[in-house]
Amino acid sequence: MPKCSFCGDNLLRGSGLMYVKKDTTVYYFCSRKCEKNLLNLRRNPRKAEWTATHKKWKGAGSKEGG
Repeated sequence: MPKCSFCGDNLLRGSGLMYVKKDTTVYYFCSRKCEKNLLNLRRNPRKAEWTATHKKWKGAGSKEGG
């Protein structure tokens, strides 16, 4: 089961979008929102607060007690 290349959500069989670049890089997207953020706007998934990548990255680098 592939994961979204931007937000990290699991894709169900038959859903989402597979994007293949000319250099044979394959990206999987769960929504148009993720596709636009990665390809058109060239955003880093670690800086988008709503992605699983950001939550994982922020949690690992956080030194705050809680």
